[in-house]
Amino acid sequence: MLIGPQNSEIDPRGILDRIARAARRAGRDPAEVTLIAVGKTQPAERLRAAAAAGITDFGENYPQEAATKIDLLADLPLCWHFIGRLQSNKTRLVANRFDWVHSIDRVEIARRLSDQRSPHRPTLEVCLQVAVVPEPSKAGLEPEALPEAAAAVAALPRLRLRGLMCLPPFEREPARQRAVFARLRELREELNARGFALDALSMGMSADFEAAIAEGATHVRIGTALFGDRR
Repeated sequence: MLIGPQNSEIDPRGILDRIARAARRAGRDPAEVTLIAVGKTQPAERLRAAAAAGITDFGENYPQEAATKIDLLADLPLCWHFIGRLQSNKTRLVANRFDWVHSIDRVEIARRLSDQRSPHRPTLEVCLQVAVVPEPSKAGLEPEALPEAAAAVAALPRLRLRGLMCLPPFEREPARQRAVFARLRELREELNARGFALDALSMGMSADFEAAIAEGATHVRIGTALFGDRR
């Protein structure tokens, strides 16, 4: 397991170097990959330290916890990504406090986000979460449902459908990691062949982000490797 720093200082250079190397190995520009620092259960002070080290994008799983941190860090020019499972009674909060939602797993949630997004805020960037490898404990659209769901979400006025997200099971073997990520990339390509213009693949975490980058990840969601084990 990758273990990040435990003290108040955050040094993302090692992770950024690994992201850059993985991108170059894949013949990609490292600038194509956004590092999302996953701050769930981390106090706002730790996120402020990460921002001081140059991180601008933060991912959160729990709406109420995130709202507190967003308020405490409102003086910083940060981009906030919701990456957790979203319940219907939390959509208004998420719709108006975040810049991205990566984890849309049903059209009804997307409709609520669009209806509740303030017209004074920019369009909410969203991804559809896909159950590439179905697991009972994890949400996600079945691949066969993607074309219909994508069409419905893309038509919503306050959202912009950017791409797909997956949360695969833990896998140590890089080839097996890549196979799952390759399938998500193929699903995006299939949607784009139908006329969509999706540019985002939100995939890869602390244990597998290099394999995800090799398969085209545009956003990697990293918590443990930056902040250490959650407390």
